[in-house]
Amino acid sequence: MPPAPLPVVALTLGDPAGIGPELMARLLSRPEATRHANIVLVGDPWLWQQGQTIAGVQVATDAVDGLAAVRARADRQRPAFVAVDSIAAADVRQGQVGAAGGQSVLQVLNLCLDAALAGAIDAICFAPLNKQAMKLGGLRHEDELHHFAEYLGVSGYFCEFNTLGELWTSRISSHVPLRDVASYLSRERITQAAELIYHALRASGMAHPKVAIAGFNPHNGDGGTCGREEIDIIAPAVAALQARDWPSEAPFHGPFPADTIFLKAQAGEYQAIVTMYHDQGQIAIKLLGFSRGVTVQGGLPIPITTPAHGTAYDIAGQGRANAEATWQAFLIACRMGASRLK
Repeated sequence: MPPAPLPVVALTLGDPAGIGPELMARLLSRPEATRHANIVLVGDPWLWQQGQTIAGVQVATDAVDGLAAVRARADRQRPAFVAVDSIAAADVRQGQVGAAGGQSVLQVLNLCLDAALAGAIDAICFAPLNKQAMKLGGLRHEDELHHFAEYLGVSGYFCEFNTLGELWTSRISSHVPLRDVASYLSRERITQAAELIYHALRASGMAHPKVAIAGFNPHNGDGGTCGREEIDIIAPAVAALQARDWPSEAPFHGPFPADTIFLKAQAGEYQAIVTMYHDQGQIAIKLLGFSRGVTVQGGLPIPITTPAHGTAYDIAGQGRANAEATWQAFLIACRMGASRLK
């Protein structure tokens, strides 16, 4: 039996002023990287060389004319490289937010999204970006996920997943003011977020994931004395999920108080948690393993992943960046990209 085809995974260098180029150099210096995917790196040649210099490595790549040429490559022992001209070195101030850097990020990501729409690639893994820089550079949305969704024509539910090893989280609201969170809670959004993360975990290779749904109020609302969202919205959403047909026993449970739900996951009872707002999940995930966390853009027609940490402007250019989260993001992109080829 011939080996399974490798997914084509596009990598980008992220914000030119951050640690992204160094991270990608460290990732691609690992000889086992090309065993997981047919890799194509997309970026400015000078920035890629700078990343290698900062990381203290040299990585041989094969130049290709465009992303459409990657899948047909005969020799995949080295990453492919698609050169772009998105920013001049003189326009980058290392460790500083800049509109030129944000525009560069958008240009490179849009090139990858075009390739995804054309079927030329199976997944994207991008190095850290900066939302302020991207907005200065032309981003019209609250975050990159909403940009991806509009660009790819997504009409259904989508949300970010944050992962740490075998523990994944999704959320009902994301980059919105905390005072507005309650208005985002609905039975439909909760059931969609829960189903989305369940199917994403299966696509990443987990056969029977179990999903816990968090409450919203302190102590799960204390029977309605401290808020009724658990009674009126969240519990009915969980009941609706449990009533549907699943490959094994109902994989959805809750709502559980937010201050103890991660203890259940840490004990191995659940592989995913649906949280109600950004910090309800992010604080726990980053405390459990900041240097290993990954963000997965859920609900899109192609897997897109990135390390959960930021651009780390404070250490940019110093050769100190930890690439473990980038490696984990790459592996998830490979697994999910491979599932699309089956």
